[in-house]
Amino acid sequence: MALTVNVVSADQQVWSGEATTVIARTTEGEIGILPGHEPLLAILAGGEVRITQTGGRRFTANAEEGFISVQNDTVTVVARAAELVS
Repeated sequence: MALTVNVVSADQQVWSGEATTVIARTTEGEIGILPGHEPLLAILAGGEVRITQTGGRRFTANAEEGFISVQNDTVTVVARAAELVS
């Protein structure tokens, strides 16, 4: 089972693909999302969004203020600005 993940900023799609986990910092604290997660809408605190792809590759996106939405194993991160970190 996998998550469909979309990370977008105000002017571009930063990353899209399948993942096994997403970890992000919200205004309420850090949250980990796995397949089967309950629906969620939360405000992002600026910082890292850590993603583990289905093949095990891990990477980070730096995201400024925005929100994160989880619905039916789809995670959408919308940030004012975001970029992948190598």
